[in-house]
Amino acid sequence: MKFYLEQLQIYMEDNYEIKKDITELIGNTPMVYLNNVVDGCVARIAAKLEMMEPVRSVKDRIAHNMIKDAEDKGLITPGNIHYETTGPEIWRDSEGKVDVLVAGIGTGGTVTGAGGFLKEKKSDMKVYGVEPTENAILNGGKLGPHLIQGIGAGIIPKVLDVDLLDGVLQVSSNEAIETTKLLALKEGLLVGISSGAAAAAAISLAKKPENAGKLIVVVFPSFGERYLSSKLFDSIREEVENMTYD
Repeated sequence: MKFYLEQLQIYMEDNYEIKKDITELIGNTPMVYLNNVVDGCVARIAAKLEMMEPVRSVKDRIAHNMIKDAEDKGLITPGNIHYETTGPEIWRDSEGKVDVLVAGIGTGGTVTGAGGFLKEKKSDMKVYGVEPTENAILNGGKLGPHLIQGIGAGIIPKVLDVDLLDGVLQVSSNEAIETTKLLALKEGLLVGISSGAAAAAAISLAKKPENAGKLIVVVFPSFGERYLSSKLFDSIREEVENMTYD
C-alpha cells in the first residue's frame, strides 16, 4: 500500500499543473497492484494502466510518436515508442524491482520496446507475450477465430522481436472475457478484452512456485468502454433485457 500511495502521489504531482496541450498527458500512466483476483498467487502483479491515456489506449503513444516523427523526420519506429517511454516508466515506478513483463501481442511494439528496455536494465528479466489459444500462430498453431480484439492477428508482426521473448502464453477467448469481468467487479478496472487476456496470463505466471516473491508487471492497453457492444457485455445485456418491472 505504501508503494502504491507513493507512486500515486508522484503521478498526481506530475499531472496537476496545467498542460500546454493534450499531448503532454500522454505517457506516465500509473501502475497499481492487483489484490482481489490473485488467489493462489505467490508473486505480486502490478498492472500498467494504459487505459488512463487521453484516448484510453496504449495506442495514444504510437499515434503521438507517429505525428512527431512525421513532423521531425518523416520516420515511424513503433517499437522505439515503448522502449523510450513505457519501459522506462515501468522501471522507474517499480523502483527497478520488476522481474517479469507480460503484454499481449498485437503489432508487437509494446512487448518488444518495453521488454527490450527492461532486459537491458536487468539481465534476468523475463518477458512474455500473450496470444489467443484459438489462434496461437506464435506457438506453431493454426489460424482460427477468436474474441480477443487487439491481439492475435494471425501473423508474426515485423516489429516483434521473437528472440526477445521468454515465451508466448496462450489464453482462450472465454478465459480472457471472464478475467476482464473479474477485473471490473473485483478490482474496479474497466479494461478491454486483451487486458483480460494479459491479466489471465500474468495470474498463471504468478501462481508458479519459481516466481514466489517476484514482481510481475502486466500491461493493460485499453479502456473497456469501447467494448460495450462486444461479447464481453452479452451477459449484462441479456440480464437487463430480461428484467421485469412491477
